[in-house]
Amino acid sequence: MRILTPKMSLTSVTNKKKIFFAVAFITMLVITFFPKLKDTNWHTEEMKVCHKVDWGKSISLEFTNSSRNSELFLKSGNTHLKKQNLSILQLPYGIKGNEVLINKILDLIPADMPKSIHRLPCKTCVVIGNGYILKNSSLGAKINTYDVVIRINNGPIRGFEKDVGNKTTLRLFYPESAIANPSREDNLDTLHVFVPFKVGDIQWLKTILYHEPAFLQGFWKLPPSVFRTNSSNFRLLNPYYMHQAAKDFLKLSPLQRGHQPTTGFLAIIMALNYCDQVHIAGFGYPFNDLNGLIHYYDQRNMKTMSGPEHNVGHEDVCLRRLAHLGAIKYLTDL
Repeated sequence: MRILTPKMSLTSVTNKKKIFFAVAFITMLVITFFPKLKDTNWHTEEMKVCHKVDWGKSISLEFTNSSRNSELFLKSGNTHLKKQNLSILQLPYGIKGNEVLINKILDLIPADMPKSIHRLPCKTCVVIGNGYILKNSSLGAKINTYDVVIRINNGPIRGFEKDVGNKTTLRLFYPESAIANPSREDNLDTLHVFVPFKVGDIQWLKTILYHEPAFLQGFWKLPPSVFRTNSSNFRLLNPYYMHQAAKDFLKLSPLQRGHQPTTGFLAIIMALNYCDQVHIAGFGYPFNDLNGLIHYYDQRNMKTMSGPEHNVGHEDVCLRRLAHLGAIKYLTDL
């Protein structure tokens, strides 16, 4: 039988102390950092490591003259507006001729993202289009796990939660696509991001914010005369992204009338400027079928897409190129 000497007993006690302090140190680390890890809201094994988009390699080399700009929203003050050369071009690519009106709007609305999102070390974003491909997709639960969920125009949620989720961080819209009572579709903290295409759009928003008789002239579809949400939930999108989407990605001349980026394509370009990872769902059209449905929520088909305002085929090609570069990923491919 082995007999422990005093020296051996002392060594044993020392080792136990080392183990105790090591366990205590590890426990402290877990307690300190686990909540932060939990807040990042990783939704798949793949996204536990943040594979941030390399703008310089994956985008700038393919789409020349592009630079990243994370100032999503316009803020009050002529200095800010002049700094970005926004007074050079007219709507929707700039604010030329509308500086006074826009500053009146910006006096009433904020220009920041919620701190809970802005401080995230890896912002995971998903842009939800309104395409028919979402119907019976069962993507709702997956969509809800992203840090930022961006929706387009008046795409409904209620009754479609299984396919599109029920979380909305940002919703991009213009007067004709506004939802009169956003609380029926969106969360109470959803940011309603206004995209002005024409001067009348700015005039409409100003009357809404100042509780004046609504400006309802010159719209292809009558917008709501009341928009029931707090002014603190409004944001005015930086026209930089519309200009970048047209000129750098779609190779359109901002000075040429005609085709303009769709709100959906614009939302993706905006996300690429702000987010670390960009996934998309609900994009794509049945180009070879004029009777093919285009929305998950109504019966409109490709015949209704014959107008000259947008070139969705051109946009689809561009999105496929971005996916090939790894800048975006289609949710259906994950």
